[in-house]
Amino acid sequence: MKAEIRVNRHFTVGQIDRRIYGSFIEHLGRAVYGGIYEPGHTTADDQGFRRDVLELVKKLQIPIVRYPGGNFVSGYNWEDGTGDKAKRPRKMELAWQVVETNQVGIDEFQEWAKRAGAQVMMAVNLGTRGPEEARNCLEYCNSTLDTHYANLRRQNGFPEPFDIKVWCLGNEMDGPWQIGSKTAEEYGRVAAETAKIMKWVDPSIELVACGSSNYDMLTFGDWELTVLDHTYDYVDYLSLHQYYGNPEDDTLEFLCKSDDMDAFIRSVAAICDAVKAKKHSDKQLNLSFDEWNVWFHSQDADAKMEKWQVAPPQLEDVYTFEDALLVGSMLMTLQNHCDRVKIACLAQLVNVIAPIMTENGGSAWVQTIFYPFLYASTYGRGSTLRSIVSCDSFTAGKYRDAAYLVSSAVYNEETQEIVIFAVNRSLTEDMELDIVPENFGRCRVLEQVELYHEDLKAVNRKDQEAVSPRSVPVGEGKITLKKHSWNMIRLKTGM
Repeated sequence: MKAEIRVNRHFTVGQIDRRIYGSFIEHLGRAVYGGIYEPGHTTADDQGFRRDVLELVKKLQIPIVRYPGGNFVSGYNWEDGTGDKAKRPRKMELAWQVVETNQVGIDEFQEWAKRAGAQVMMAVNLGTRGPEEARNCLEYCNSTLDTHYANLRRQNGFPEPFDIKVWCLGNEMDGPWQIGSKTAEEYGRVAAETAKIMKWVDPSIELVACGSSNYDMLTFGDWELTVLDHTYDYVDYLSLHQYYGNPEDDTLEFLCKSDDMDAFIRSVAAICDAVKAKKHSDKQLNLSFDEWNVWFHSQDADAKMEKWQVAPPQLEDVYTFEDALLVGSMLMTLQNHCDRVKIACLAQLVNVIAPIMTENGGSAWVQTIFYPFLYASTYGRGSTLRSIVSCDSFTAGKYRDAAYLVSSAVYNEETQEIVIFAVNRSLTEDMELDIVPENFGRCRVLEQVELYHEDLKAVNRKDQEAVSPRSVPVGEGKITLKKHSWNMIRLKTGM
């Protein structure tokens, strides 16, 4: 099989906002307790954070982490996670049916984020609470004034503000599973009023309004139109959430689900632009794809889990090699929509549907999906080029004329490199790839990194890393992409 990617220096989609390589930590399962935080662990630092986990997080170069939820936030009192730990309440956490100890809250998490080299993307509770509690939380985190909540932060040992710049106005508020779920009209009104108040407290912040909980919601479309009719003038982003699975074990159709993600992004951008036109606005509303991943492996185990435990092993998907192929393709989709998607959060970061896994009291290791994210975050910096791709296509399930080649092309002007990310979705044939750079001068292939395993169901364990990247020797001939493989190709320009 043959394929071609043609790129031109003068034809770009836009500049990639590094925040598309963000992630997510929710008070769910072992994401916090036993994940990022385990005071008794041999690697624990002075704050109880696991240094082995921190080192793996730093490798991913994650610029922003969404916190504290997720479904959790819709029943959360932010004050419970501040001040003296000995006085913090243990509470029934209704979203995930567990006991929350509140030993980690915004006081601790903002410090963990600093140590991880990331900003905090804070969510406020618009389920059981509202504008007043949101403004108080913002004052606590960001204010420099001599006022009650700013002084409470100082009293708790933090003289300097946390300076959190991105805030989510609730979470998945159209979902019937959500604590305090709302109609679009109800949410649109409270989100608009919350946004107004929060920007009065700190005009420098950016706000994310809730879109539909996923592309398949019956509320999709109408929800966005109604919510934006209320909030368009006050918010900066609209959120998208989407998870994919392969319960029918149809690999080819599963690998096409990045095409579904592409259609989702185009649809939401079109809705935003329709509201912009209706309002005669000059403002472009951008997108925050702040939950995305593969999620389905752990659902049977989660359904059998005993309720009201502290930090049980919930949503602990063990990822296969084919999951890594889809995650890699989804990252390319985000890169290819960098003109509208400015923030994205892989959900989640540790233990809970995560690239990093830990053992309580034991080791930390990386799952198969760690590697496509690592290379995208490391080398996917710069401008996305508008690629012209020629390749064969196929049909799988509902997907017609699906391309065998999924790709993105990023030009880093600082390093003078073109970086091609590519997945060959064929399950049977290798692909001979020709890359045609235009207006870049003479180019030379510097490196090809390949993620491949013959067994699409191969997984990584704490004591065995079956799926890991390898360097492919580069020559003068065409590049070969193995069947069902993820690849990164770096080219030096202007030779």
